[in-house]
Amino acid sequence: MANSILETISSEFSSAAEKVGGSVVAVHARRWLPTSGIEWKKGVVVTVHHGVQRDEDIKVLLDGGQAISAKLVGRDPRTDIAVMRIEKRSSSAPQLGDSTSLRLGHLVLALGRTRRGDLVASSGIIGGISGEWRNRRGGQLDQHIRLDLALYPGFSGGPLLNARGEVVGINTRGLAHGRAVTVPVATVNRVVEELLEKGHVARPYLGIAMQPVEVPDNMRSKLPGQTRVGLLVVQVENDGPAEKAGMLLGDVLFEVGGETVEHVDAIQDSLATAKVGDVLQIRVIRAGEIKPVSIKLGERAR
Repeated sequence: MANSILETISSEFSSAAEKVGGSVVAVHARRWLPTSGIEWKKGVVVTVHHGVQRDEDIKVLLDGGQAISAKLVGRDPRTDIAVMRIEKRSSSAPQLGDSTSLRLGHLVLALGRTRRGDLVASSGIIGGISGEWRNRRGGQLDQHIRLDLALYPGFSGGPLLNARGEVVGINTRGLAHGRAVTVPVATVNRVVEELLEKGHVARPYLGIAMQPVEVPDNMRSKLPGQTRVGLLVVQVENDGPAEKAGMLLGDVLFEVGGETVEHVDAIQDSLATAKVGDVLQIRVIRAGEIKPVSIKLGERAR
């Protein structure tokens, strides 16, 4: 019985690798080792940002060994995703799965393609999984998917397959100090669509610099809960969203969207899920009084 189960799993993984492998490519966009990539949909290749070190003269090695030119559409360093266009091919796009169905310990398969065009694979399990994750580059991923498998050099940019042979994300070592993680399908889709539409990912910003400061004793009774720390505005960008909304140097921000904030990270978390043009409702302490401020988020210059 045990041998039968292992044979079934082996056969299923082998079939999945063969089926999806036709969409896996090698991307030659840096001096030394190429990275892997995948034709996410017809004529659109997705790979990792950290593996694309030049904007021109990019070659993609297809299944079967054919090398063709690729044009860089855009990149998003915060999610480590880069998108390129190639001539449309007859091969069908891979079947995308739902990464939210992954569970700790699930068997998974990582695919890549070598410099010579050979399809390679690495198997393992989901070593850690949780909800939304803001990585060290400030990018917001829909899930934090940590892999317990060998992600060999050149594997970054290749797909992760679940036990059903569906692509559930793009693998990378560029977001977690060398650890192997997967950018989930939902995040990849969102970034790909925006890069195809705009050539960049629009991210909102406030246009202020802040630092934590203790709230004066005479103000604490006026604030919600046990608020003891606020964020002192130490810089306001000229003609930025905050200045347009009336924010002043010396304001102490203590609430965003009805939630108290004591750390700058909390502001970054709020911005990570917001869009350019959204209105952020905040409250500040100004000259001993509590003032509401509505800031329409602008787009940070690239």
